[in-house]
Amino acid sequence: MSTATFNSICFNQGYLRRGEVKISKVKNRNQRVKFYVGGASVLSTKCMQSSEKNKKEVRIGLLGASGYTGAEIVRLLANHPYFGITLMTADRKAGQSMGSVFPHLITQDLPTMVSVKDADFSSVDAVFCCLPHGTTQEIIKGLPRHLKIVDLSADFRLRDIAEYEEWYGQPHSASDLQLVFPIIQKEAVYGLTEISREDVKNARLVANPGCYPTSIQLPLVPLIKAKLVEHRNIIIDTKSGVSGAGRGAKEANLYSEIAEGIYSYGVTKHRHVPEIEQGLSDAAQSKINVSFTPHLMPMIRGMQSTIYIEMSQGVTVEDLYQQLRKSYEDEEFVKLLEKGVVPRTHNVRGSNYCFMNVFPDRIPGRAIIISVIDNLVKGASGQALQNLNIMLGYPENTGLLYQPLFP
Repeated sequence: MSTATFNSICFNQGYLRRGEVKISKVKNRNQRVKFYVGGASVLSTKCMQSSEKNKKEVRIGLLGASGYTGAEIVRLLANHPYFGITLMTADRKAGQSMGSVFPHLITQDLPTMVSVKDADFSSVDAVFCCLPHGTTQEIIKGLPRHLKIVDLSADFRLRDIAEYEEWYGQPHSASDLQLVFPIIQKEAVYGLTEISREDVKNARLVANPGCYPTSIQLPLVPLIKAKLVEHRNIIIDTKSGVSGAGRGAKEANLYSEIAEGIYSYGVTKHRHVPEIEQGLSDAAQSKINVSFTPHLMPMIRGMQSTIYIEMSQGVTVEDLYQQLRKSYEDEEFVKLLEKGVVPRTHNVRGSNYCFMNVFPDRIPGRAIIISVIDNLVKGASGQALQNLNIMLGYPENTGLLYQPLFP
């Protein structure tokens, strides 16, 4: 990677204005070298509106485009050099343009949204599935087998379908006698990218993690694997922006219900509990139960998990810090902050980053871990794109180099 200063250069029939720009050189899966530009410089609209869309190598289908996670996929793919959207579905918004549903995306050249039943997958290579829980199972069953799929619902995250029924209140289709569902369930790879990267590489179907489990597992899994943390008495307090509840009209999410207050919900019974415990138990190779309470905050984006743990005998906070440093020092999107610096949701807003740190508790033998993410990006659409990049052999940061939006 090199950095240079340009006065004005030609770039695909456009130009770069005077300023500092960074040129990143990456190879696509055919080993051809391509360049993409980031930084303070601006590409002309003529450049951006050229025939690049038709040259993109991977044709993307976006199912459930009218929700927040669908809109985030569109925003992230706007600067992706290889992925272009050729199909968008939204049953309730069928026949409408994306710009009419999300006016901030009006500049994007996108197909009109159609109903899932009318979708033509012959022009699609890969799919982001942003449909509600319970809906995805039937849809994925009917998709062509050649498609690479990243599913943002919970339908394929849990290996135990009895747990799915218990926590989601409906039976999983894998319990059917038909052979196809159990096969799909077993082939799904849980896509916590930094932990499961090698499994994601060879997957056809990736179950994208939930937002709460992402913010919790990223700091805890390396510590549990290293046997630095006791498996008992793990207490997790997580606060989320309102966008995590989705775009549907709900009385509990009205401005007057949310503003100027904090709302704890799903106490002892939030649906992400079995997903969190499954990941931590895998790391420990024994069953782990946690005490988890989520809180809805009067903000749009952001998530902070404050995790209280008991350290193993003889382990210090410094040991925890060094293990996290070792685990993530080469990772682009997971950052351990300098000692004593408290992570803030403001500092990851709009980005695919997870910032974390660890602190000594007042109680001897205990420690406090804080991690923050943007619930719609690293907690959903950003991690989904990171996973699909890996599945298709592209650099996993492609399309994800947006810096946090502050203030």
